[in-house]
Parts: sequence; C-alpha cells; structure tokens
Amino acid sequence: MIKNTLTGKQKRFLRSLGMTLEPIVPIGKEGITPAVVNSADEAIEKRELIKVRVLQNCPEDIEVAITTLAERTNCDLVQVIGRNGLLWRRNFKKPKIELPK
Repeated sequence: MIKNTLTGKQKRFLRSLGMTLEPIVPIGKEGITPAVVNSADEAIEKRELIKVRVLQNCPEDIEVAITTLAERTNCDLVQVIGRNGLLWRRNFKKPKIELPK
C-alpha cells in the first residue's frame, strides 16, 4: 500500500476545506464493517475529502476506528477532532482538489 504523505501546508489546506463539510459516513455500533468501508470508499471516490463521525454507540476507540477506516480505504488521515475524522485520497481520473505544493 503506497501512501502519499501530506506536508503540513497541505494538511492545513485540507483542514480548512473540511471545516465546512458535514460528516457523511457514520461509524456505529457495529464498528468498521465492510458496508462502512464501502460507503466511505464510494464517497471518497466522488469527493476526495470526506468527514466521518464515530457515533457514541461505537465499541471501538475513536482514534482506532478512524485510523482503521483510513487504512482500509487507503486514505490519508488529515485530522481527528472529537468524534470526527477527515479523510483524503486523490482521485487521479477526476481530481477535484488542487493541493498546494
């Protein structure tokens, strides 16, 4: 699995974009299921940057759940604040977000 590591400047840029996003992938009482990974993967494919929320009934630790989801969808974990995580993966076919160098 090849990871493109983000620079601090790129993470700051993505965090600023993520402030306006609503969480679209909830991680619930089942934890990280194939269905959650699938829906996150589809959303990332369309948008490149998504926000996920770990619900209160999730049995896993917040950091662990978001990190696991990032690994399984092959995304960069931009940040975790409270119960929300920001995931990013470049769409090489139709890029939407132009990262600063």
